[in-house]
Amino acid sequence: MISVSFGRGAGRLVSCRVSGHAGYDDFGRDIVCAAVTSAVQYTANAMTEVFGVLAEVRAGENQISIAVCGEDENGFRLLEALHLHLTLLSDEYPKTILIHISEV
Repeated sequence: MISVSFGRGAGRLVSCRVSGHAGYDDFGRDIVCAAVTSAVQYTANAMTEVFGVLAEVRAGENQISIAVCGEDENGFRLLEALHLHLTLLSDEYPKTILIHISEV
């Protein structure tokens, strides 16, 4: 299962950490993993390269995290959009993505 942890501060999503595998299909054929990976990479690239948001992006084996540094509405909105997208994927493919939000 893919684990998605969003951090909320002052009523806004400020960070996201994604790890694990969906287990929907074999490695390299898992459309849920591909969709989640694409969505997270798109968000990170849009945030840092298109909108110029100051953010910390870290990628490692089976995990990636994004954290908005400072106050940037574009960064917060992009994380809200990512949350919506991943929630819809989770609804479409039950038992593959677990999403939770915690206060930071």
